[in-house]
Order: sequence, then structure tokens, then C-alpha cells
Amino acid sequence: MKNLIIECRGLTKSFSRHRALNGLDLEVENSQVFGLLGPNGSGKTTTIRITLGIINPDAGKVLVFGDGNPLSQRSRIGYLPEERGLYPRMKVREQLAFLGAIRGLDYRESNRRAGEWLAKLGLEDRAEARTNELSKGMQQKIQFASAVMHEPELIVLDEPFTGLDPVNARMLKSMLLEQRDRGATIVLSTHRMEEVEAMCDSIALVHQGKRVLHGRLSQIKSSYGRNSVSLEYRSGSAGCLEGLPGVIRVNDSGRSARLQLEKKADTQALLQELLKRAVIDSFVVEEPCLEEIYLEKVGAHAGMGGDVQQGRA
Repeated sequence: MKNLIIECRGLTKSFSRHRALNGLDLEVENSQVFGLLGPNGSGKTTTIRITLGIINPDAGKVLVFGDGNPLSQRSRIGYLPEERGLYPRMKVREQLAFLGAIRGLDYRESNRRAGEWLAKLGLEDRAEARTNELSKGMQQKIQFASAVMHEPELIVLDEPFTGLDPVNARMLKSMLLEQRDRGATIVLSTHRMEEVEAMCDSIALVHQGKRVLHGRLSQIKSSYGRNSVSLEYRSGSAGCLEGLPGVIRVNDSGRSARLQLEKKADTQALLQELLKRAVIDSFVVEEPCLEEIYLEKVGAHAGMGGDVQQGRA
């Protein structure tokens, strides 16, 4: 039996004449990283705000830890919003200690944990600096620490990698996985497909306020079969990958490429055609990456109400 941390049923929400959510269903199981994906304006942030009790749906229900009043579960939740909300003139350590205290920690314990997190983030030398003296990336790390330092059971992150360089994004990813390993459930809303693919156990793809894909990532990918080719090649002619038989989409970087195939494409025929056009150093048939699935579902289901559960129509 599923141990659901979040359960949304039939969520509908409109702002003026804009329908942000249109009967959305969602399930997030315990102790996993869950990716909430979708184009801008698809309803992701609205879903998060309803789940946290910040706004109410027009119709439908949401349960968090089995409770229909998410606000009563605030002490068990850590939230990193897309719009950051630090106090700009407050000193960094003072701010972390304050934010930990309002999330339920004893102030002395909150101050101790603030010091630990500043050391972990490599910011202990900025403890007495004012927040507005930090770079945007540093402020992002401080806000992340404030969301998790009280060790919540549910962590909700809306576009957490915004403003971070690759090194700090990798650091944040590592810290998120540490939170999962201690038993926390993480909801991650982001456009960075490579981060979702590397971290998430399950995903939901939302488009125009509706769910078009939902389930465990491994099952979703396997349901598509091995319909992509990873290719390394050498050729002196431009456009040698154009018009290949059975190929839907080509992502070509010049010496390497990824080809998305039709469902019944003949990979041997494809390879023979490629050998006529270029020197092939590597030809590997693989499952599709998440970005390819994302593009296919958003393109195929734009404006439609269909749903795929665990990769099955």
C-alpha cells in the first residue's frame, strides 16, 4: 500500500479568466525525490502553493501527511519559493537563526545549526555580513539552508538551481540527496532536465493545468523502449544527418549527436545509411532521455486532456 505524503485530487484554480489548474491529480510517496515538471505557466507553482496551504483551490482537495489542512503541518515542511524572501539588512547568521526559530527550533539550537550550515556551505566567513552584501548565489544557498535546517519531513523546492553556477548546483544536489537519505521526501520543481533525471525517483509532467505524465521515472523511460541513438561520427559534409530514415528529431553538436527514432524504426537500416554518409565511431541504441520525453509529451498533448500513468496511455 502506498505511503502518500501528498495527495491532490481534482485540483482546479483560476485567476481572473486564466485557468491555472484544470482537475489536476497528483501523488507523492514517502522518502523519494519527486520531480514536478512543465513549461512556464503550466501550473507548477500554483500546485505547490495549494499543497502548502498558501492559496486555496476553487475545487478539489489536497492532503498533506493525510491532513486536509496543510497549514497545520507547517513545522514538518521546508519550503524554498521561486521568489526569494530573505531580510536584506539582517546579518547572515542572525537571519538563519531567526528563520530556524520561527520554524520551531529553540533559539539556542537554531543558532548552533546556523553555524553548522554556514560551515557546510563554505560561508562561515560571511556570518556577520548583511544579506544584501552577498551574491545572488550565496543568498540562494542561505535560503536553502533556512528551508532544511529544522530537518523537515517534506522539502518543497521551486526552481532551486536558479542563480547557481555549476559548482554550487552540484553542491546543492549533493545536499538534497543527503536530505533524502535521512528519510525526507523532496518535491523538486525545475526546468533543468538533467538534474531531474539524475535525482528523481518519480515525476509528474503538467501542461496547461493538466497532468500528462505521472509515475516512476524508470518505468516511464522503459515504457518508451530503446528509441534513441547516441552517435559519435566524423564527416566533412554539413547536414549529413538530415533526412535519415526513421528519425524524428536530431540533436547534433558536430561530432556527436542524439537521434530520436520512430517507434518501429529499423536501427540496422539507419546504421547502414549513416555508414554511407560518415565515419561512425560509436552507435548506441538507448532509452530516451527525459528531455526527449518532455518535448514529445508537451508537443503531442498540448491542449489535450489525456494522461499517461507510469508511461502507459
